[in-house]
Amino acid sequence: MPTVPHRPPLDVLTVGALALAVASVSSSAPLVAFAAASALAVAFWRTALSAVVLGPVALTRRRAELRALTVGPGRREGLYCVLAGVALAAHFATWMPSAQLTSVAAATALGATQPVWQGLIARWQGRRLPSAVWAGIAVAVLGAALATGADFGVSGRAFAGDLLAVVGGLFAAVYTAFGERARASISTTTYTTVCYGVCALVLLVVCLLGGVRLHGFDGPTWLAILGLVAGAQLLGHSMFNYALHRVSATTVSVLILLEAPGAALIGWVWLDQLPRPLALPGLALLLAGVAVVVLGGARAGRRVTPVAAPADPTPLGDAAQARRPGDAPAPD
Repeated sequence: MPTVPHRPPLDVLTVGALALAVASVSSSAPLVAFAAASALAVAFWRTALSAVVLGPVALTRRRAELRALTVGPGRREGLYCVLAGVALAAHFATWMPSAQLTSVAAATALGATQPVWQGLIARWQGRRLPSAVWAGIAVAVLGAALATGADFGVSGRAFAGDLLAVVGGLFAAVYTAFGERARASISTTTYTTVCYGVCALVLLVVCLLGGVRLHGFDGPTWLAILGLVAGAQLLGHSMFNYALHRVSATTVSVLILLEAPGAALIGWVWLDQLPRPLALPGLALLLAGVAVVVLGGARAGRRVTPVAAPADPTPLGDAAQARRPGDAPAPD
């Protein structure tokens, strides 16, 4: 995977998008726990319905950009979109079931290893992460483990769940890395439409082969699924994908860890799940680790002269024209 180009400076819109993304994805775990449906079925519907919402926008306003992904130099970006969708499906298909085999706390903590994998991927891409960033990743992962109260089981079932959770964290990192490559040159709308569509197709095949029921749910479950579509997927994942134009995949993966305390707070208020005694110290470590990663990455970025980049309009807007092969990036 080639080295990712330098990004334009962070702006207020990107910071707002990241804050909205963290708040939105925090609702994911409580809604999945509330829904009376298989985790795989919920994952399929959240991505399929998101693709249905975004599809008409992409087909009417980004048609040329979509077409460009299938011919000439644009096929590379198209491949990144497809691979990101496959990786996202693999993440959902491994991490979500892990929470049913091991404890939710252990699954959350082991899934929080994503920043470690992200850092290793960045190193493989030829990018050296500052020591401060690695230190921040370690502190943030430890904080996430304490905040979730990880208690690792010793049974064969729990071990399988723990292993799936680690694999889920790995695939989340791969998904973010491919998204970082795709977002360097194509719009958020085009990328998310293709990525979510591919993810939904892969999950559909998995559900059909596994005999997972995809219909016949009660009203509250469908409302939970719709909440996941509007919140965790469209306002969560999509805003993180938007921010990848200006923020590294490593930083985004660390910021995603803030989902853990947000989900714990929602679970406390809505599902009456009391936080564990180490939740507050863990949260403090998590926030400290995130701050170290963000500040360390910013200092490293200032030591490198950035290349010129186009203005970045609204996250899901359509002000920029669709990109043709060889054109400058068209982030939205």
